[in-house]
Amino acid sequence: MDLLNTLVEKGLRRELPTREEALAVLATSDDDVLDVVAAAGKVRRQWFGRRVKLNYLVNLKSGLCPEDCSYCSQRLGSKAEILKYTWLKPEEASEAAAAGVAGGAKRVCLVASGRGPTDRDVDRVSRTIEAIKEQNEGVEVCACLGLLSDGQAERLRDAGADAYNHNLNTSEGTYGDITTTHTYADRVDTVNKAHAAGLSACSGLIAGMGESDEDLVDVVFALRELDPDSVPVNFLIPFEGTPLAKEWHLTPQRCLRILAMTRFVCPDVEVRLAGGREVHLRSMQPLALHLVNSIFLGDYLTSEGQAGKTDLEMIADAGFEVEGTDTTTLPEHRAAGGGCGSVCGDGESGGCSAEPAEAEATAAPAAEVSAARTDLVAVRRRGAGTDLAPNA
Repeated sequence: MDLLNTLVEKGLRRELPTREEALAVLATSDDDVLDVVAAAGKVRRQWFGRRVKLNYLVNLKSGLCPEDCSYCSQRLGSKAEILKYTWLKPEEASEAAAAGVAGGAKRVCLVASGRGPTDRDVDRVSRTIEAIKEQNEGVEVCACLGLLSDGQAERLRDAGADAYNHNLNTSEGTYGDITTTHTYADRVDTVNKAHAAGLSACSGLIAGMGESDEDLVDVVFALRELDPDSVPVNFLIPFEGTPLAKEWHLTPQRCLRILAMTRFVCPDVEVRLAGGREVHLRSMQPLALHLVNSIFLGDYLTSEGQAGKTDLEMIADAGFEVEGTDTTTLPEHRAAGGGCGSVCGDGESGGCSAEPAEAEATAAPAAEVSAARTDLVAVRRRGAGTDLAPNA
């Protein structure tokens, strides 16, 4: 397939595909999905070999968020029966993080619900970061606390944070359809604040919220322009009690196409398979390892993932290896602060501002709708905020 050969060549050169090429990946048929995976896998192996980085989530503060993000079980007005608790103490968070590190996690992601941290919250998280670093030599810590105010990213960096996560989630054009209490521009501003403070920026998306192929390409191209070091790809978990509870648009094949498109657009970036993989990829999760080089180990914020032991067995069975703390995740040119390199805007599209392709040529086929698998949506009842052992 000429399209895939072209995309592989561009990925190996770190050259941006055209919008039309990215849309064409999403429009490929299920019959071609293994060819798509194989092609994107060549790009993944060029920059990351067969290494898989493990990340572990610690939910510092669960539920009771004042924001109205439609996809979120912790949102204002959510009726999802999730765990609700206020801030974990630094020693509690450190103990939770240690379980993930013992399971092989290289990065601990500290997450708290809310619009954004107060200065007191930053102090609290800073003490937590220091406690985790003291107990776990070599571990990376990423904070995810919402919208940042001036100076807060610098304070987190000084406390030892390595990275900051704030996802764009969806395209700018449709952002107002999923959230009204803050804007897409607010999210971009926080990612830029993390960059400016010298933190490794982490920003990604959520697929499966009813968006079009054009929306998916828009957000991934926007991420390429923002140039984060890591791009988490989440697949919507339709929690009962949230506005998107009935949104079941994803098949395993569509998920693989979305991951492949992300890899082609962001060839040398840590692409992370994040929330919802168990719900939507199911038995095809191992194929996704040929596209991503990073996953979350065990449970998520408010939902349970597959057993950590199963994650490790899956990685080994698929012929991959867990990345150690003595290995630098990013390719040398990125690890040295070079970003995506001088060829970022040298693709045939002239950067990220090309006009969208015609919608009728790239719309997702009608078959791209799967039956609701509510049986696979399990609310987290263990780990942080409970007396039960975490899944790691």
